[in-house]
Formats: sequence, C-alpha cells, structure tokens
Amino acid sequence: MSVLSSIIVASLAVSLISLLGAVLPVWEKLTVKKLSTYLVAFAAGVMLTTAFIDLLPEALEHNTFENIYIYGLLGIIVFFLIERFFIWFHHHDKMHVEPTAYLVLLGDGLHNFFDGLAIAAAFLGNPGLGFVTTLAISAHEIPHEIADFSILIHAGMKKVMALFYNFISALTALLGAIVGYYYLNKFEKMIPALLMFSSGIFIYIACSDLIPDLHEDFKRQRKWSTTFTFIAGVVLTYFLITLLER
Repeated sequence: MSVLSSIIVASLAVSLISLLGAVLPVWEKLTVKKLSTYLVAFAAGVMLTTAFIDLLPEALEHNTFENIYIYGLLGIIVFFLIERFFIWFHHHDKMHVEPTAYLVLLGDGLHNFFDGLAIAAAFLGNPGLGFVTTLAISAHEIPHEIADFSILIHAGMKKVMALFYNFISALTALLGAIVGYYYLNKFEKMIPALLMFSSGIFIYIACSDLIPDLHEDFKRQRKWSTTFTFIAGVVLTYFLITLLER
C-alpha cells in the first residue's frame, strides 16, 4: 500500500468513529432530555481538557509567533460572532435546533482537520509511526465523538441528522490528511496559530454554552450528579491524552 493510500485509509477510519451513535443502542435513550444533560456535562469536561491539555500545549511547543495567545482570543471572538448570527437565524429555523449544535460542528470540523494533518505527517515520517498515531487519535476521538453526538441530540437534532452532520464534520480529517500529504511544508508554520484558534473555540463552547446549561439544570433539579459526569469527562480525556502521548 502506498503512503497516500495508507493516509487516506487511516483518516477514514478515524472519521468513521463519528458513527458510533448508529451502533450503540444507548443512544436511543438520548431522546430523553434528562439523560442527555449528563452527557452534555461529560462533553464540557472533554472539550475543556482537550483545549488545555492537548491543543494549547501543542501550539506552544511549536510556536513561532510573537504573541500566539491572540489567536486563542480570536477563536473566542469569531465564534461569539458566529453564535450571534446563529441565534438570529434560530428565530427563522423551523427545526428549532439550538445554535450550540452548529458551533460544535464547526469547531469539531477544525479539530478533525488537524487530526488529518497529524496522520499525514506521521505516515510521511514513518509508516509505523503513522499507525501508532492513528491508534492514538482514534482512542482520543471516541470520548470526543460521544460528547459531540450528545450535544447535537441535546440541542434538538434528530438522531439521523445528528449522525449525518457529525460524520460530515469528521470527514474534515480526510481533507486535512490530503492537504497534509501535498502541502504540509507550506502549512506547517500556521499550525500553532490554528491550534490556538481551535482551543479558543473549545473553551468558548464549553464555557458559554454547555456549562451555563448545566447550571440551569442544577437550579431546576437541585442535583449534583452532572458535576460528577463533568469531572469524569475531564479525568478520562486527561488520562487518554497523557497516556497516548508518551
């Protein structure tokens, strides 16, 4: 198998993880709003940990910019403006899907694009390293895709639509892999800024949309259970990132 074929197969395998919702019967229960709240708490933990333990350190490690943090701020500002647009659009949306769903799809699409770049870079260096990198990204993507799918359902999407859009967002890994194969040298200098931008997106979604929703749920139900689910998302993601990057 050629290097390009290996890269394409690996990135497609990572993208297919987004279809977990089609094979796990537990997702049938996610139509119950109360249960989906727990997985939104899990999603908030996953996103924050990904931003602070994975994306930010990676951006700083390879940074060549004078002030790399401005790109994180830019990510927050851009997605604030995008959400304002979606809120306006929401009034004309007959499907009544919350704006959070669209933000998650955009943010995750960018994240998956970086995964594709990483897969391409690894295979171009060494096929064995490419295989290990694909396994590491796959293991990391499992809780992330569970989190994303949960948010889409919680935001009002039907299961079939959530699976479809989540898969389209995941396919940006294939795009990133192909771009990486042909243009990685030209792209390389911008990667730290894009990683920082992506971390700003994840922080914004978790802190402005998901966590406030959890606080509202706490006020309504007076329960601490979602707090433990949030911590579980943090701990699991931290464990996977630190273990797989050794």
